[in-house]
Amino acid sequence: MSNKLGVFGLEGKVAVVTGAGAGIGEACARMFAQAGAAVMLSDINVEACERIAADLNAQGLQAKAIRLDVTNEDDWAALKLALQAWQNRWDVLLNNAGIYIGGMLEDNTGAQVSKINQINIESVFLGTRAAVECMKPGAMFGSGGSIINLSSIAGLVGVTGHSIYGATKGAVRSLSKHSAVEFAKFGYGVRVNSLHPGLIETAMGDQALQDFVDIGVVANVEEAAALLKSAMIPMGRLGNVQDIANAALFLASDASAYVTGIELTVDGGFCAA
Repeated sequence: MSNKLGVFGLEGKVAVVTGAGAGIGEACARMFAQAGAAVMLSDINVEACERIAADLNAQGLQAKAIRLDVTNEDDWAALKLALQAWQNRWDVLLNNAGIYIGGMLEDNTGAQVSKINQINIESVFLGTRAAVECMKPGAMFGSGGSIINLSSIAGLVGVTGHSIYGATKGAVRSLSKHSAVEFAKFGYGVRVNSLHPGLIETAMGDQALQDFVDIGVVANVEEAAALLKSAMIPMGRLGNVQDIANAALFLASDASAYVTGIELTVDGGFCAA
């Protein structure tokens, strides 16, 4: 597949995907491997990554699993050493790992805010720092690269019941822009972009639909999905993980060599409507 992709391919590159054990992370890891990259699948659930990596390797692709708690600095240090031993290269980081906590702002707790900030924001900082420390000129690998940070349309527009989640995703958007400019100005050859999915058919997407029910916006999840598709998403459907993987491949590849600091929405037109 990679030979046919041209600048959209990842042949010869090494990619790290966090939260790769399921959902969007798994889809992106599979896409990167199919495009020719050697992919390090990382997750706190390493068993899931091991199963996916085994499947990819059985297809003749290159993949390896590692346990990574994205909030733990020591785990990021260990990941660097694992990359050095495995491929001695690092070109792409997809900071995908994250959690969703919904609910009305007046019902959210300080403990919830601390937890979601740590997992959704601090982990992106740690990952971005680890990657640029390895990718910039004169560093461990020093070949430049692409950092893709998973945000959300909730980081761009207001959504009922999404206040603390949306705040973290807005922070991811802002961190991506600042680091993109900083790395470009210093000639690091490291691009940073944020990717903003709409509502995607995943376990987290199901949780968001249920949250609309729990806060009393709609009667059931079927009504929530129908309302989104009929009134809020011009393309009339929810997204799927392949939609996000396709966009991530563009940002990971040399096809986006002149793209840094952008926010790429993949939402069926939600934010444009």
